[in-house]
Amino acid sequence: MHLAFIAPPFTSHVRALEALACALLNRGHRVSWLQQADVAALLQDHRIGFQALGAASHPAGSLEGLVARAANPGGPLGLRRVIGDVADSTDMLCREAPAWLEQLGVEAIVADQMEAAGGILAAGMGLPFVSVACALPVNRDPRVPLPVMPWGYAVDARGVQLNAGSTRVYDWMMGQHEAVIQRHAARFGLTGRRTLADCVSPLAQISQTTPGFDFARTAPAPRLHHVGPLRVPAAQEAPLALPLDADRPFVFASLGTLQGGRHALFERIARACRAEGLQLLIAHCDRLNEAQAAALLRAGATAVTGFAPQRAALARADVVVTHAGLNTVMDALEAGTPQLALPIAFDQPGVAARIAHAGTGLKLLPPLAGVKALRGALRRLLDEPHFAERSRALGREIALAGGVEHAADLTEAALLPHRPYLRPAPAAKNHAVAAPV
Repeated sequence: MHLAFIAPPFTSHVRALEALACALLNRGHRVSWLQQADVAALLQDHRIGFQALGAASHPAGSLEGLVARAANPGGPLGLRRVIGDVADSTDMLCREAPAWLEQLGVEAIVADQMEAAGGILAAGMGLPFVSVACALPVNRDPRVPLPVMPWGYAVDARGVQLNAGSTRVYDWMMGQHEAVIQRHAARFGLTGRRTLADCVSPLAQISQTTPGFDFARTAPAPRLHHVGPLRVPAAQEAPLALPLDADRPFVFASLGTLQGGRHALFERIARACRAEGLQLLIAHCDRLNEAQAAALLRAGATAVTGFAPQRAALARADVVVTHAGLNTVMDALEAGTPQLALPIAFDQPGVAARIAHAGTGLKLLPPLAGVKALRGALRRLLDEPHFAERSRALGREIALAGGVEHAADLTEAALLPHRPYLRPAPAAKNHAVAAPV
């Protein structure tokens, strides 16, 4: 098959989805990735064909500003700008991708759940598609809070009411995005599409979570498959080249590719580790400068780097301090490493709530994560064995979930029977698209 991959332009989403693309390339399929020009630099496998879109609305060099706004949205106005960025990206893809999908001869789509354009384009153009939840699944359930919400599973009617009320507020805040989804769905003659959850695949939905980590659903979706983290084989990743004292606990700290510039929070983590006599590796994902990195070393870090081989670091670590990004947390669980979650934005509060629910770690709100609180949490994670035991139990579940190869199996099983071959795609109604040049 010739598959088009459509995802948000953020590194964490690209990295997970690219692992699935590589697995499908290894099976002889062809992959084209459609996004704004800057995303090409994020892709690591040269076999992936990249098609740049949005030359006018999302020109080369514009991704840096989008990432900066997402990393530090600030108050309500800043959050509105971030939601506007999401809406603009969906709008650009829906306007410009149809002509390229036809020109390239794409037969099916693999779409990140967080980019509604994938589902709209596939349904509108008559292409089969698979949805992938690189973040927490957006599939809605009355007892499961939305991924952005920080509380746990609804065990009673009051919890269900809380989820319903918060969902109404969330949908109101996402009004700009909803308007874009409805407008393009209407132009393709589609109905019933308003939210991200309305744009998922009816054939297969693949999640990086496992049943033991995610909240149980009232009526589990038969097409929602938990496969565990989507990663390239561990043997392809670099080892951890860091000399460590085997007699002292080792902590790995990462706040992800968006939040890695939070120097003050890293400094408190470093001071807490020094006070507890712990070794600490900080990976700031190239979001700090040399002076800031040196300051963290003085504050107590053993080593500071832009990027570290994350799975190797987690395999060696006794605890990970994380922003509760799903990629980092699933890698930690795979390694059986307890987590101290400091959720900041997006689905991180929801991931932190699941950490607490699963018993694999602790969570602290970053504004309340002073040195004393961090020391107490780190000491509990090191001294109370049940956190490591629960993490290892979920690590065993991940080992059996199948990962990226199972995801590739599911993708082929869902798409191959619906392969359109030479069937022409229906044209969008009154839908002006950018012609390939």
